[in-house]
Amino acid sequence: MGCGSSTTTVDYSLKKSERAMKAAILIQRWYRRYTAHLEVRRRCTWTIFQSIEYSGEQDQIKLYNFFSSLMDHFTPSNTKERDLITSIFSEKEINEEMELEKYYDFENIHLSEGYKGPHLCFPLTASHAAALVEAFRHKQHLHARYVLQLLLETWKLLKLMPNINRVSTCYNKEITVCGDLHGKLDDLLLIFYKNGLPSVEKPYIFNGDYVDRGKDSIEILMILFAFLLVYPNQVHLNRGNHEDYIVNLRYGFTKEVMQKYKVHGKKILRLLQIVFSWLPLATIIDQKILIIHGGISRSTDLDVIATIDRHKYVSAVKQPKRRKTTRQGQRQPGECCCGINRNDSSPVPSTYRSGSDSRPLNSISKGVRLSVDKELERCRKQVGLSDDTRVSLLLSESDTEQYEASELENAEWKQVVDILWSDPVNQEGCIPNVVRGGGCYFGPDVTKEVLEKHNFQLLIRSHECKQDGYEFCHNRKVLTIFSASNYYEEGSNRGAYVRMGPDLIPHFVQYQSSKTTRKLTMRQRVSRVERSAIRDLREQLFAHRCDLLRAFEQCDKTKKGKISLNDWANTVESVMQLGLPWRILRSQLVPNTTDGHIDYQAWFEHLAIEQPIKETPQSSSLLETLYRNRSNLETIFRLIDSDSSGLISFEEFRQTWKLLSSHLNTEISDQAISDLARSIDFNKDGNIDINEFMEAFRLVDRNPS
Repeated sequence: MGCGSSTTTVDYSLKKSERAMKAAILIQRWYRRYTAHLEVRRRCTWTIFQSIEYSGEQDQIKLYNFFSSLMDHFTPSNTKERDLITSIFSEKEINEEMELEKYYDFENIHLSEGYKGPHLCFPLTASHAAALVEAFRHKQHLHARYVLQLLLETWKLLKLMPNINRVSTCYNKEITVCGDLHGKLDDLLLIFYKNGLPSVEKPYIFNGDYVDRGKDSIEILMILFAFLLVYPNQVHLNRGNHEDYIVNLRYGFTKEVMQKYKVHGKKILRLLQIVFSWLPLATIIDQKILIIHGGISRSTDLDVIATIDRHKYVSAVKQPKRRKTTRQGQRQPGECCCGINRNDSSPVPSTYRSGSDSRPLNSISKGVRLSVDKELERCRKQVGLSDDTRVSLLLSESDTEQYEASELENAEWKQVVDILWSDPVNQEGCIPNVVRGGGCYFGPDVTKEVLEKHNFQLLIRSHECKQDGYEFCHNRKVLTIFSASNYYEEGSNRGAYVRMGPDLIPHFVQYQSSKTTRKLTMRQRVSRVERSAIRDLREQLFAHRCDLLRAFEQCDKTKKGKISLNDWANTVESVMQLGLPWRILRSQLVPNTTDGHIDYQAWFEHLAIEQPIKETPQSSSLLETLYRNRSNLETIFRLIDSDSSGLISFEEFRQTWKLLSSHLNTEISDQAISDLARSIDFNKDGNIDINEFMEAFRLVDRNPS
């Protein structure tokens, strides 16, 4: 009996252990499926945000290239329309020999008695810079007088610096490298809290994109420039692709400065153009680690980059052009280069586009130039230029050579564009970065080639938001570091910085500046960010509803108002061109289907978005087009609003729309534009407030859930 009892007990314990093991396996499988599902949702969300972001960058470059082409194809006249158009995107000459102190005259800017912000004394000390950090931490405002003075002192210092800074980790120094900050002051303050303020013992490298998107860009610049002046050998600032006045027009920095410094904002922005153009392009640690903002291409050559006159490229988006004299030594007034197809969506030189096509710029065929001129002649008429305005319709080969930038200038410009705009990819090779509209995609073979050429072991770059704040690729030869947390939405990503000592082994510190986000569970964070991404995507879909409707009707062979899910996914991608996994997203965008088919008219209603402005059948197309291109409109408005008053007249509004409609190849009557202008003029003073205009076209979610 004893033995039998003992045997029974053992069997029971084995069965119990077996059940526990099976339960553990089931729980493990469930958890793996759960986390895998969350990861799929997270990646889809990430793809949505990035696709919309890069689409906006591409739109900005297309808009700039269009107006640049338009200006290149006519000569000056006294017409009002001509003055308006030639003012757009025109780059003013920067005379480095002028007395900038006298021009900006900061000493005569009065400090009011009520000013309670920080006071600066030059030369700056470490205590001044630390006090500035504390002032901004407490939301204090730096007076325009000090902003201008600080920028002038920074400009003087930057002029003395090389294109490529070289730093060393000798004496056991640990160097901290930070990526994009994008106006997120909380992230910079958190970095300083965790890692310490810049000092002789605590050197920093900041890798560009200090401004745009966030709301505290000017404060970040003031802090970084202050520490640069105090520790010029320990603080190093690389230029990013957002240190560019054309990019700033779209992504918020120009607007931020004008709102914070209404009286002296234009002077501050003008001086910042100069300062940005003098920022170094790269930093090298111990001759082993290359740090640049974007990336590289096959033609990247540090010897060339080191000798570039970098301040010439005030905007890397703007391809260089140079007017040359005629054979008699006389400049032809008003004639411009038109040998380049500036309607391309990319600022990449023609020598770099179209894969294997590496023809020099001056070999572009007459047929291409003729097609450009015909298109620009159509645009010229559409924007209402007078008939007596002369257009340089077709230049000969010799004329093209006379007005194009030199091959050396284009080669230098290409080097700058590549290091500011490029992104790494897993595929080998080097191709144009058509998603962003600038720079290139470079593969592991290109990385290996460039690093071996210069005897480097690692490339550190930024330029791309990463969910964990950093990411290795190309066999751990490329490291992306991104320091702006919550970039797309609260909880969307961590920020990070990297520390390296003499062994050059990266040590990462991750963070998230939002306390609220840190308290959420993983599922709550994913759901919160996902809702934001889907909301943005629905707005994009709503903005293209006319194009989508036409495409759906073509697929609807039976004319019953229904199409298959497969046709829906293919059609949406063909119209939107966002490269998204529409079939995966279908469940969130199209909840109700009948027999695998979608009622596309009902689907538009399900998007649950409405516009504050009431539509009429005649205005529907105009309203949709205006909403879809509201960022382009705001960019043009800020250029036309020469006095930065925030107001534009009805006539300026008409001309703005004419320019945009010519860019979009859209026909809208003057009467429709005038009616819209009057409806937006809420206080009936004959002017349109830019902010009110943008608010008028803000889409409202009917059903937040």
